[in-house]
Amino acid sequence: MLKLKIVSPERIEFTGEVSSVKVPGTCGQFEILKDHAPIISTLQKGVIEYDGQRLEILGGFVEVQKNEVSLCIEKTE
Repeated sequence: MLKLKIVSPERIEFTGEVSSVKVPGTCGQFEILKDHAPIISTLQKGVIEYDGQRLEILGGFVEVQKNEVSLCIEKTE
């Protein structure tokens, strides 16, 4: 399992354990699974998907380290 935390300027959007996360990277969508290599990437406008949930974003950043995924995002209105 992954520990996922999604933060926007307004609030903490989600925190909890998930099996995978799909994010709209600047160079294309990618999926983060357990034991993913450490990475920091920018995000473009698109959809974040995790455990059946969808969250539309305008952009942001993702950091993955030791099965912890942190997303700092700007939400669509």
